[in-house]
Formats: sequence, structure tokens, C-alpha cells
Amino acid sequence: MTLSAALRFFSARSILLCVPLLSGCRNEVAVAPPTFAATWQLTWSDEFSGADGSPVDPKKWSVMKSGNGFGNNELEYYTERPENVRQEGGNLVLEARQEAYTGPDGVSRNYTSGRMESQGKFDQLYGRFEARMKLPYGKGIWPAFWMLGNNIAQGWPQSGEIDILETIGDHQRIYGTLHGPGYSGSNGLKGITDLPTGQAVDTAFHVYAVEWSPNQIKFFVDDTLYATHTPKDLPAGTTWVYDHNFFVLFDFAVGGDWPGNPDSSTIFPQQMLVDYVRVYTHL
Repeated sequence: MTLSAALRFFSARSILLCVPLLSGCRNEVAVAPPTFAATWQLTWSDEFSGADGSPVDPKKWSVMKSGNGFGNNELEYYTERPENVRQEGGNLVLEARQEAYTGPDGVSRNYTSGRMESQGKFDQLYGRFEARMKLPYGKGIWPAFWMLGNNIAQGWPQSGEIDILETIGDHQRIYGTLHGPGYSGSNGLKGITDLPTGQAVDTAFHVYAVEWSPNQIKFFVDDTLYATHTPKDLPAGTTWVYDHNFFVLFDFAVGGDWPGNPDSSTIFPQQMLVDYVRVYTHL
């Protein structure tokens, strides 16, 4: 997520999907993903099917507790409270709320939200990483589904960052971005697309994915390819750093340098809903 990462740290081939004609169904019918079943194998996933109000699986996720602005002048305080991070209705809910909150570190913010990551619990080199999500929308709203290199302790952006999905502010544009040494922040390698006319990020669920292989990363929305990056796209003298394991993150930021801050038109609370996250390896 642009400059934020520098401060953010200091099998089965069949999967479970819902058949839409079955009222109220979720995760009830075992089917293989139709477009890539023959070439991909599921290696890790979370279907977020826990009881309503329950926390996320601690074997898979660590939940952030901090409000330091994350290098972007963000306004939220990330908490692990169920008000901000929970499972509900078969989804992960990251909820941003407008409320005065002071964390245990003494930092006070006027918004709270949620962020979680699989660092130290799951990471992978190459594969297909996807999540089915319904996103929040409005001025100052900034949800993200992304990955960081598992060598982040050695520094960012040297570790590499793959932003599978970001949306900002009060428009429907979708961004997929790579950040590395010499091409980070506003100079990241961006792919940009819009949903087809009549569709929106906040009115329905969509699948956001990357397919990552040696020397190539492809970005998809609903299995439509909209951007491909390779080492040939890098600025002269820079290095392709996507050759080691990366871990997965979800967050819902409020405000910041890129989206701008909420205004009187922004509605709170808002929710980022994740139906599932699934990671595959190529057979």
C-alpha cells in the first residue's frame, strides 16, 4: 500500500462454493473452479465460516493493534475488537467506525478499523492468490487486499509488495500495483481498470486475484485479465524482487495522502466484506 509498508512492521482441487439458486446457502456444494481446475491446486484458504461475532482464526492471522498512520497520514486506529474485525454471515468483516478511541499505546484517533495479516503463519512463492469481496465506498475510504515479502524485516520496498486490490475515495476504479526498490509509492507499477457499466465494488461481490509466476504477475477482476507486469516494465537500473515467499494482508484504511480524508458525505460505519481468500499453486 504505497509508502505504508515501511512503517507497518516496524489439498484438494475441489473447493466449496454456494449455488445461488439455493436460498441462504453458503459453502454448501463442492465444486472445482471452472476456469483453472485442471492447472491449479488449492494450498491455503480461509472461508470465514466461524460463528457470528467470532474472531478470525489465530492459526492463520494476526490482527493489527496500532494507530501510527502507517506512513500515509491515515486516520484510523486498527483494533482487534469484534466491532472492527469479526466473522459474520460467512464473511470476514473489517468495519470502519467513526468514534473517539485511544489505544493502549496512548495514541488517540477519531476512527477505528481492522487489519490482519498472515505473516509467520502462511506465505508462498508463486501461485494464484484470490479473494471474493464486497467493498466499502465513499470519500476517504481505502480498502486493500495485498501481499508483502516475508523478508520485510530487511526493509521496504526491498522486500517487494503486491497490491492485488485497492480502491480509493468515491469512485469505482480498481488498482493493482507492484512496489519495489526504485519503483514504489506513486512510482509503483500500476494496473488500473473499471468494472463494466452497471457494476460497482460496493453493491456486489467480485473476485480480485493475481497469478504470479517467475518474471510475471497478472492482475484479474472476476477472471478478466486487466494488467500484466514483467521485469521489462521496470525502470532502468531497478530490480525485480518477486522471487521469494510473500504473505497475505487485508486492511481497511480511513483517510490518508492518496484517498484524502472523509468528509460530510462519507457514511459510517462501513464494512469491507471478504467471502473467502484462496491460494493455489500451479500443477
